[in-house]
Amino acid sequence: MTRRQAAEIAAAGRTVDVGEATTRFLLYGLLPGWFVPGLADWALHRRTRIEDTSGTKESLIHSLMMAEVGLPIALTLRYEVNPLLLAVQLGAAAVHEATALWDVRTAGDSDREVTPLEQHVHSFLEALPFGALTSLMCLHADHVRSLVRGGRGDPDAWRLVRRRRPLSPGYLAAVGLAVGAGVLVPYGEELLRCRRAAGVRKRRARAAAAAGPAGKGK
Repeated sequence: MTRRQAAEIAAAGRTVDVGEATTRFLLYGLLPGWFVPGLADWALHRRTRIEDTSGTKESLIHSLMMAEVGLPIALTLRYEVNPLLLAVQLGAAAVHEATALWDVRTAGDSDREVTPLEQHVHSFLEALPFGALTSLMCLHADHVRSLVRGGRGDPDAWRLVRRRRPLSPGYLAAVGLAVGAGVLVPYGEELLRCRRAAGVRKRRARAAAAAGPAGKGK
């Protein structure tokens, strides 16, 4: 915000609601922007022919990482932030980070080249969950304190509570379409491609094994 804009707001007697601004950033900035590095990562996997190198194992790890991020996001879109939801988000972020290390190690132990560009894309995918989580914790500092105290005195601390102000059906539908187009379809295609390539290799290996004795007999 420029000084002129701040002066105009002050002159009009209006204030900026930081909480509302942060919520809009999370809903309409960070969450939609998350799909960009995700699609870029998929494209880099495809370019380095994941199906012929690290194969199905790494692709399954990618699916696991999507689930680790998707579950807390889905819960946050439908339920109020409270100690239970914060605990789920913190746990998912920690597990996601451990899985990311496993992913890089799996790729590094294979023949697939993890380029500097892909590593840079990974940095976004690892940082975004922590950015979202810290923003939510700032918005709900009271529930962070409740979580630290084990939820004492809060009867709703350890149960899911529906949002008092539900997000619009249109927004939720748009997020669902984005998840389908930006996550399920590309990473499902990647896993299918890896499974097919693995099947081709197995058939070739069986054919070679069957032809081996016949070839020696000649």
